[in-house]
This record gives sequence, C-alpha cells and structure tokens, in this order.
Amino acid sequence: MLLMAVLVFVGLQRITAGYGMMYTSRWGYSVSNRLGWILMEAPSFIAMLLFWLLSGRRCEPALIVMASLFEIHYFQRSFIFPLLIRGKSRMPLAIIAMGVVFNVVNAYMIGGWLFYVSDAGTYPVSWLASPCFIIGVIIFFAGMWINLQSDSIVRHLRKPGDTRHYIPRGGMFKYVTSANYLGELTEWVGYAILTWSLGGLTFAIWTFANLAPRARSIHQRYLDEFGEEYKALGRKYILPCIY
Repeated sequence: MLLMAVLVFVGLQRITAGYGMMYTSRWGYSVSNRLGWILMEAPSFIAMLLFWLLSGRRCEPALIVMASLFEIHYFQRSFIFPLLIRGKSRMPLAIIAMGVVFNVVNAYMIGGWLFYVSDAGTYPVSWLASPCFIIGVIIFFAGMWINLQSDSIVRHLRKPGDTRHYIPRGGMFKYVTSANYLGELTEWVGYAILTWSLGGLTFAIWTFANLAPRARSIHQRYLDEFGEEYKALGRKYILPCIY
C-alpha cells in the first residue's frame, strides 16, 4: 500500500479525478453527488463497524474509543456531508468504485490491526492517557474542525441557482487552496499518532498521495479562471508554506 501510494501520487499529477468542480462526462456514467458520496464513503463506516462487532475484543475500552473516532469521521462523511451538498453536480461510477476500494482497504488495515492483529496488551486502558493518544486526538479534532469549517465556507459561496465559481476565503483558505483537504489530512495524521500503527501511518500517507495532486489541480483551475487575482493571494496547494 505504501508503494502504491507513491505510484498514485505520481499518476495523479497527470490524471485529474472527474468529480466536483473537475467533473467531466469523459468518466462515463454518473450519479448525483449526494448519492455518490454516500455510496463511496459508507462502505468504510460499515466495514469498520463489522470488524468491531465481530471481534472478540470489541469491549476493550481503548479500542472502542479509537474505533469510534474513525466512525465519527465516516458517519459525517457518509450520512451528513452528502445531505448538505448544494447544486446538481455529478459523480462518475468509476470514481465511486475506486473510492470504495480505497476506503474499504484502509478500514481493513486499521480495523484489522486494532481488533485482530495487534497483541492483546497493545492498547490497555492506560493508552487513553498516553502522550501519543492525547496528542493524536488533539490533532485529529483540529483537522476535523478545519475540514468542517472549510466545507461550510465552500458550501456558502453560491446563492441558490448560481453556477459560477468563486474564490473561497476565510479559515485556512488564507494559506492553502484546498483547506478542506488540509483538514482531512490533519485528521488522519492525528489518527496515525493516536493509534501509533503502521496502518494509520499508511492511511495518512495515502490521504496525502490522493488529495495533494487534486489540490494542485484545483489550484491551477483557480489560476486559469481568476488569473492574477488568485495568484496574488500566495496560497500553497494543501500544506501551508510548504506545498
């Protein structure tokens, strides 16, 4: 998976996933964005829930907390975020299928590690008071806040019926083009720290490999559309002051 993340990062420099503002009919049959997000994100929520409920370790407090954090994110992305989407954008089935595979594999890595592969004593109750867990949780919720705030800013750029593009402003958009992606990346970096696991680290690296090239494409789209007005903002793609 780590090797594939590198290959995907390189490949996505040339191929732009056709959803959101980058949607094109070239990707084939599509469904509404709302349905697309539910179909793409819900399998991860369901997979983790099954790993959790079917495990003989399902009642261990530390595992309950860590699995719940994962589920909180995916419940919001699967069942709340889609209902808040405005407009009539489309999402290709090809993108949905790739997203499902990506999400389920990551749920498998993390859920499998937490409930089946890690030694029984890896995550005692005392883990919840460890520096790794506390720091990771702080970073995780900071990322979630950035993500939710950024989504809200983008969602309110247009009035009903308006189809034009606008420059997002406020929050972490002051520093990067894709503040919502920055938030999601921050979440999974925090999760990697709070679980201190290779699966968590791999997911964080995959998140960057998947979202960073898209942030770069969106940045170029804004430059093409708004020119010097956007260039003057001096924003990076996804990592403030870095990339």
